[in-house]
Amino acid sequence: MAGLISAITKRQILQMLKDPMMMRHVAAFHGRARIGNRDVVGFGINGEYTYIDRVDYPMPAIRFRENSAESKVLREKEKGDWKKLTLDEKKALYRHSFCLTFSEQRAPTGDWKYNIGGVCAFAGLMLWVYFCLKTFVYPPMPYSFTPEHQAKMLETMIQLRVDPIDGLTSKYDYENNKWKD
Repeated sequence: MAGLISAITKRQILQMLKDPMMMRHVAAFHGRARIGNRDVVGFGINGEYTYIDRVDYPMPAIRFRENSAESKVLREKEKGDWKKLTLDEKKALYRHSFCLTFSEQRAPTGDWKYNIGGVCAFAGLMLWVYFCLKTFVYPPMPYSFTPEHQAKMLETMIQLRVDPIDGLTSKYDYENNKWKD
């Protein structure tokens, strides 16, 4: 009878270990070996033993620093009256549990300077590339793009009275030889 119960128990355990949710909990249990001598103080963001400073989720799963003799003395002292703790001891207790305060997390980092510098460097590089392509790669502009040629073409269009009803030459006064107001 005992052999039958142990066989059923083993079968149930193996079946439970095939469940992905169960494997996650087993992996989280073995994750304790990776956190060293830190206290587990909560569930964390996703159930893993990690420390992360986030304003939107201010409850990490583990303490920031590992336990030391000094921190153990402070932890025992904190169980008593907090009025007996000095300001430095309160700060040390906080820094044992957390790396950054909320104001330190929200403080500007200055990363915008790197972004602006990168954009300016990229724009400068592209201007140099454009200049080099215009100078050494592209052929010169056709003759028809010169202002002298365009002025001659305009004179020719006026003389030939091209599109006199609603086109360009409709704005020209042929009797006074000047453009209409």
